[in-house]
Amino acid sequence: MRRFATVLSLLVLAGCAAFNAPLRKPLPPPPDPHTQMAALEARIGDLIDAERMKIDPQAKPLRLDSELVGVARQKSEDMAKKNYLAHAAPDGATTASIIMDKDANFQGLLGENIAAEHYTPQIGVDPDKFAQEFVDGWLKSEAHKQNLAYPSYDRTGVGAAVNGDTVYVTQLFATDMGLPPPDQQTSQRTVERYDSPTSAVAASKKPPPGATVLEPPPTPKHKPVR
Repeated sequence: MRRFATVLSLLVLAGCAAFNAPLRKPLPPPPDPHTQMAALEARIGDLIDAERMKIDPQAKPLRLDSELVGVARQKSEDMAKKNYLAHAAPDGATTASIIMDKDANFQGLLGENIAAEHYTPQIGVDPDKFAQEFVDGWLKSEAHKQNLAYPSYDRTGVGAAVNGDTVYVTQLFATDMGLPPPDQQTSQRTVERYDSPTSAVAASKKPPPGATVLEPPPTPKHKPVR
């Protein structure tokens, strides 16, 4: 933490004090954190794209998927509203169940990384700084790193939300694994959960119709380094 001290000097000439320094205007309040969430989402997406290429230059580029963006935002908003950090909501809902309820054709591999970061209301939320801290936190966790770097993912969506003192983020990754569209009359839509792409692929080379969900442990809430 940097500490700054302001020193006022008093100039005395022939027994008379002269102090003509202009009054310092108060700093404007920081922007409303809610208005910073879109910029935070975009910055996280950019940083993750760059990290994937560093880890594996052969990884597929991630296309921003409006369905995944909507569900990621819904997940983060739910965590902010109910003040929890977990892959399953208090009512049991998950991003996989939300997507499968919305999209009858969704199948393949779905990855989810979530995290939360406290902020100081008087300072506000710097999208660049917070995005870097979220991504750094995921990279320090092997399970989260495997999830975000899995080279077969080709779609993503980032959602961010804020409550009184905490920012919540969700990033979703997806690939249909090259599977054909499911037969809605015969396919059994199931969800299998794994904690890394490696374990998911080892369990099944071709995930069953439905969603195979990768859910590393949540990144704990912590106070950002200032």
